[in-house]
Amino acid sequence: MASAPPLDQRTAAALGAAMAAARAGDLPGAGRIAEQALVQGGDVVALNAFLGMLCARSGNLDGAIRHLHAAHRRRPGDTTIACNLITALIDTGDIAGAFEIATRDLALADPTLRVARYRGFLAQSLERFADAAEAYEHVLARAPDEFESLNNLGNARAALGDANGAVAALHRAVALDPNAPPTRLNLATALRAAGRDDEAEAVLNQAASDFPVDARPLHDLYVLLKDAGRDAAALDALERAIGRDPANANLQFKAAVEYGLVMRVALAERAYRAALDVDPRLTDAYLGLAIQYEHTNREEEFAPLIARAESAGVDEGALGFIRAMEHRREKRFEEGLACLTGVPASIEPERTAHLRATLLDRLGRTDEAFAWFAEAGRLHQADPSDPLARAAETRQTVRDEIAQLTPAWAATWQKPVPAADPAYPDPVFLVGFPRSGTTLLDTILMGHPDTIVLEEQPPLNYVDERLGGMMCIPELDAEGIAAARAHYFTEVAKIAELRPGALLIDKSPLFLLKAPLIHRLFPRARFILALRHPCDVVLSCFISNFRLNPAMSNFLRPEDAAEYYDLTFRHWERSRSLFPLEVHTIGYEQLVENVEEQVRPLFDFLGLDWNDAALDHRKTARARGFITTASYAQVTEPIYKRASGRWQRYREHLAPILPVLAPWVEKFGYDL
Repeated sequence: MASAPPLDQRTAAALGAAMAAARAGDLPGAGRIAEQALVQGGDVVALNAFLGMLCARSGNLDGAIRHLHAAHRRRPGDTTIACNLITALIDTGDIAGAFEIATRDLALADPTLRVARYRGFLAQSLERFADAAEAYEHVLARAPDEFESLNNLGNARAALGDANGAVAALHRAVALDPNAPPTRLNLATALRAAGRDDEAEAVLNQAASDFPVDARPLHDLYVLLKDAGRDAAALDALERAIGRDPANANLQFKAAVEYGLVMRVALAERAYRAALDVDPRLTDAYLGLAIQYEHTNREEEFAPLIARAESAGVDEGALGFIRAMEHRREKRFEEGLACLTGVPASIEPERTAHLRATLLDRLGRTDEAFAWFAEAGRLHQADPSDPLARAAETRQTVRDEIAQLTPAWAATWQKPVPAADPAYPDPVFLVGFPRSGTTLLDTILMGHPDTIVLEEQPPLNYVDERLGGMMCIPELDAEGIAAARAHYFTEVAKIAELRPGALLIDKSPLFLLKAPLIHRLFPRARFILALRHPCDVVLSCFISNFRLNPAMSNFLRPEDAAEYYDLTFRHWERSRSLFPLEVHTIGYEQLVENVEEQVRPLFDFLGLDWNDAALDHRKTARARGFITTASYAQVTEPIYKRASGRWQRYREHLAPILPVLAPWVEKFGYDL
């Protein structure tokens, strides 16, 4: 790099006087001296460089950049001038302009490494990660223990997809300065990108221990565990993060979502409100609360929530969504549609499409409603979990099990039948394809003082998973059956109080597919089968807004829903042909016509004394809190009949699937 030429006498004298004035605190006077020397033909580079430095010190960044540019143009190899200009440009936010000054050639030629450091930082800011990595590598070749450059190099390599290179740099950075929390987090991120999640988890746990007041390691641990499907451990990490930073709206919001997923509704509401206390304009928290109020039969809370959002100045798009929900509750369907016109596509797109469809349906605008129900399904299909593929796998599993359900297979079962256990009598199982009235029935049964009703809870699924599925049932001996029964009741006891003398009713519609397992473990179990016109059932499944588990993913398209219905009942009927199941059937259409007439025989079948309070299903529904099914909006209404025969309005749209459903329509005593 060329050295600066000697100053002429006039420039040297002027700079000496100007610097003396500056040291005395007279910055304006110093500037006047240098400006006058510049006018009189003094050294353009030296005087502009000085004036640029002086302007920067006085806060005049525009003046500093003007003078430093003038000096840099005439002496581009001067690193001091270049660095001062870069600094001024950065201070004004002109990152691209600063990067143009920090050229590759200047960075490589600068023995002080200042330009290379600037170049790395600027390139990284501009997402020119290859340039950034080259600059940091140049610095580290000459200063191998420079912590900041190692950390930045790790991040640049990570952005380039060089996960192992990022890990190597960040490991060195952590070794040099183990007391820098961000570098630990960067290392964990790089380890995850390299597919080394176990090491990333260890790094985050150690960071959480080493920095006991920092919530960030625990937040990142939550993300890692959540991505790994370890939901309980993820929630624990998130709760610990909130313990360190309770005023963090982002953490509180994420906790609210997690609590909602595991139906801990009181904690979810508290977390949503805590998030809003910190950030009163957090749109997603208002949306989350509105959806929770809908699911917990507290739709009267919509109006106060809307008022709070309005006073906080929340975005009108989000307000339109919540207002539409309130209008639907009040049966102001046209007003609800009008509100949705202002909801942008970024706000709850699947729910917005579904809400629009339900409003159109209630207005009798059938073709438009079907189109929007289909749009909601199409939006759900784009979920990263690939719901259509998971749905297809679920249907294939049912086909495989149907093929296995033969007399020859049943004959391979070992013969022990578990003895009756007076302490834990065999449960009753309430089954029926989704949207067949099982939620209305379980709400009625909850109203009886001598019942314990589980609503779609996991104990039987846990047992099934531990055993290895239906194909493993023949291997069960007496000891295995006893262990499986004990496991079931242990899990039930975690979520319900098993009162002596109370009848346990385990409601889960698709336990239709668990009949062989239920009969093996509980040979005295009774079944309540809820039936409804198959066309109404499939339509209702298609137009409901389910969570996208593998089974419910079958309801995103009518053709998949019809095929799943057919397979499910083929499975159920095959099981009934092989095993002596004790079944009481109750039809939805008859139930809504005369509740008492249908419920009295049901109570007789269950051995329950008559209780008038059980018929007040609306009171029971409001007392029960969170409803896990898509029926939450209906069970708090009076018994209504509008859904019976609704499929006829949509007959044209359902025509392609009627041949699949026709045999079941006939078998169950309905007609087309």
